[in-house]
Amino acid sequence: MQSVTPLQLKQRIDDGAVPELLDVREPWEFATCRIEGSINIPMSAIVNAHDKLDRHTEKVVICHHGIRSQQVVKYLERIGFAAVLNLEGGIDLWAETVAADMPRY
Repeated sequence: MQSVTPLQLKQRIDDGAVPELLDVREPWEFATCRIEGSINIPMSAIVNAHDKLDRHTEKVVICHHGIRSQQVVKYLERIGFAAVLNLEGGIDLWAETVAADMPRY
């Protein structure tokens, strides 16, 4: 499984190389804070919603601390998604290292 740090992801976004950002947190978490441009498909819904995602588009999977997203990355890889990365430390580490003004919970 591959991963990306918040600082690496921020650099890629700044450089215009934006992967699809898949946030697998619950809707209330997504409403609290998110990375601009993210789409929200909760982990509990990914089994029924993965067919709506392009298997060949690079994705970065996001959750609160990187645990749920890690499980989703493994699942997506197992069913044939080509390029899926886990955001290390999740949205919490993103807020800590990239977006200090982002609400945290």
